[in-house]
Amino acid sequence: LDKEIKDSDMVICFGGDGTILHMAKAATRHGIPILGVNIGTMGFMAELESSELDRLEDIAKGNFSLDNRMMLDVTVHRDRDIIFHDICLYDVVVTKGAVARIVHLSVYCDGVQAMECGGDGIIVATPTGSTAYSLSAGGPIVEPDAKNILITPICAHEVGSRCIVASENRVITVSLSRNARRNAYLSVDGGKAQRLNMGDVATVRRSNMMTKLVRLKDRSFYDVVNMKFK
Repeated sequence: LDKEIKDSDMVICFGGDGTILHMAKAATRHGIPILGVNIGTMGFMAELESSELDRLEDIAKGNFSLDNRMMLDVTVHRDRDIIFHDICLYDVVVTKGAVARIVHLSVYCDGVQAMECGGDGIIVATPTGSTAYSLSAGGPIVEPDAKNILITPICAHEVGSRCIVASENRVITVSLSRNARRNAYLSVDGGKAQRLNMGDVATVRRSNMMTKLVRLKDRSFYDVVNMKFK
C-alpha cells in the first residue's frame, strides 16, 4: 500500500465506513481522494452502492467533485514524553475498557474545565463522526462540512453531563480525574487501544490535514440521513 499509493490518483474503497476509515489516514497523508462503494451495512461515507458501479464511468470523464472533511490530531503525553500520536476522521474515544466500573474523566477546553464526569467514557468527534458512536451515545447529528468538535459523554452518571459542541479552534484535553481508581483506554477511529495511566493527558485539536471524499451525486446530507436511518 505505501509503495503503490504514492503514484495513485484516487483510492476506491469497497466495503463499509470501517474500510474508508482504515484507508483515510494513508490516503490523506498523500493528498489522495477516496471514493467509497458500500458493500457493508450503513456506509454513511460511501458515495455509491454496489448496484451503482456504472457511475464509475463518471470518474474517467472527470465528472466528480471533492468533499473536504475535517480531521483531528491526537497526542498523548506522559510527563514530558509523547507516547502516542495519530490523526482521525471519526472520533477519539476514551473508555473504561472491559472493567465493569465507571471511569472518572476531566475534560478541558483551552485549559478551562468544560466537563468532569463518571461513566463509561468520553467521545471527541468530528462532524463526520457525529453519525457514528457519538450519535449512539446521545450526541447531535452535525452536517459534515461544519467546523466543530463534539464532546459526548458515554453513559454518564451525572444528570448535568451533556454533549458539548465546541469550536474547531478549541484544544481539548482529557485525563483521569484525581479521584479515579482505574486506568482508561484511548482509541482512534476504532483502532488499537492505548492505555492511559493517572497523569497521562490526551490532547485533541483540529488537524491541518483533511480527508478528500469523491462526490458523484448532487444530494443533500439530509437525504443521506433519511435513507440510512429509515
